[in-house]
Amino acid sequence: MKNYLLSIFKEAESEIPALKEISLAFEKPKVAEHGDISTNAAMLLSKKLKNNPRVIAQQIVNSLKIDQKVISKTEIAGPGFINFFFTKEYVTYIIKKILDKKERFGKSERYAGKKANVEFVSANPTGPLTVGHGRNAVVGDTFANILEWVGYTVDREYYFNNAGRQMRVLGDSVKLRYLEIIGDQISFPEDYYQGEYIKEIAMHLYIKYGDSLKNESPEGIFKDTAENEIFFDIKKSLENLGIVYKIFFNEYSLYQEGKIDELLNYFKVHNLTYEKDGAVWLKLKELGQPEDKVIVKSTSEPTYRLPDIAYHAVKINRGYDLLIDIFGSDHSATYPDVMAGIKAIGLDSDKVKVMIQQFVTITDGNEVVKMSTRKANYITLDELNNEVGKDAVRYFFNMYNINSHMVFDLSIAKKKSDENPVFYVQYAHARINSILNRVKEAHLEISINNLDLLVHDDEQNLIKTLFQFEEEVELSFEGLGTHRICSYLYELAAAYHRFNKSCRILGTETKLAEARLALSYAAMIVIKNGLSILGVSAPEEM
Repeated sequence: MKNYLLSIFKEAESEIPALKEISLAFEKPKVAEHGDISTNAAMLLSKKLKNNPRVIAQQIVNSLKIDQKVISKTEIAGPGFINFFFTKEYVTYIIKKILDKKERFGKSERYAGKKANVEFVSANPTGPLTVGHGRNAVVGDTFANILEWVGYTVDREYYFNNAGRQMRVLGDSVKLRYLEIIGDQISFPEDYYQGEYIKEIAMHLYIKYGDSLKNESPEGIFKDTAENEIFFDIKKSLENLGIVYKIFFNEYSLYQEGKIDELLNYFKVHNLTYEKDGAVWLKLKELGQPEDKVIVKSTSEPTYRLPDIAYHAVKINRGYDLLIDIFGSDHSATYPDVMAGIKAIGLDSDKVKVMIQQFVTITDGNEVVKMSTRKANYITLDELNNEVGKDAVRYFFNMYNINSHMVFDLSIAKKKSDENPVFYVQYAHARINSILNRVKEAHLEISINNLDLLVHDDEQNLIKTLFQFEEEVELSFEGLGTHRICSYLYELAAAYHRFNKSCRILGTETKLAEARLALSYAAMIVIKNGLSILGVSAPEEM
């Protein structure tokens, strides 16, 4: 629908040039009587054209070359909305399209031949993934799916650092627990890694080596073993959610390959740095940012900005057309500095799009489940996955806009009822499959020959909802959001459940029954396609 309207509005620009100056938006009206799709274009043009929006709306309608086989009527409503009503012929066309394309319905070649990179999670190997990492992981993988659905070839990338103080503390933490196991009296610092996983790694070393490691350096076998075991578990946790990366990039390699020194030298040569209080500062004010920032501390240790700029330079130079970064909320005030740095070295920062993830609160009914990423009482991603299952984890994490704080209610995620949104959507798929199996016994077939019989309000509403899927995929891409797919699938499931309640198949005249079967099958296909984008299963029975 949207694409057709965009095309005829484009043609109308010759008569109303001001249409070129606005961002056209089409929305499904909340009330069915207001049409199938609506635009506020006239109101956007009112100030530019210095005229009443209703008058402008009429001018727009008069300039549109409308195909009467597609649009049955237009209506100017309220302060100047233009409402479009699609013909029943055009509406039923969507069923044929879905049944023809099946699992390809909703996919496009819009960005075919273009490459994208999605960097997400990127937790250092110091402990198990938390539920916060889980949200980042699920949204990142799902958005990568969306990119693939609009035609991109996508690389999923994990960026980590296995050097620096945090890793030294990790090695120290494991060694202290090892010494504790062999009977030494130790004092364990409060700011060291406290989780049970540290004790488990220490025990693995004891089982293998006994007490022979007592005099070994923490930065040797203790750190290396911890890193390897933790990274193994991180990869396993992600795989349990269906997430597999193509690229693992180590921040430390930027130092080994001279990229950090290279970048620092570039900034110095181009007079973009200065020294103050023994530190090196980047002239971010000259690059459009509010204030200058330290990129090398007085201790000669770079701040994260320097390697982050170098890392993005490496990624951009690989030749990607689009790069997606999914950061935690702690990056919200600082990633613009990195973008400014990228631009300063002559690279196209517009290729980089940033998604900021907000916090997750885990509840069990009305009770908040406490978490701490350093202490031993935090909830790991594996624990959440074991508690509610992969489908619920992926659906719930995708359900909210990543920019907003979310509450993950364990009690709802475990329910097998309509209260649980993923169950509600999956049940619609299973219900349709059950119906399709039952009608075989009644010798009914799926037929597109009599789709014009689908005139009931609930039939028409279901068809129109199915039509939205292609646009929802595109809007999810354009808006950098996965939550739209969840909202859409819930709306689709609700539309199907209403249709199923009011429009019988068995016991209905054959031609109508077979047309309703075609509609049901189309709904089943779209539900499955939407769930596949989310990485959620579409069960055939429940």
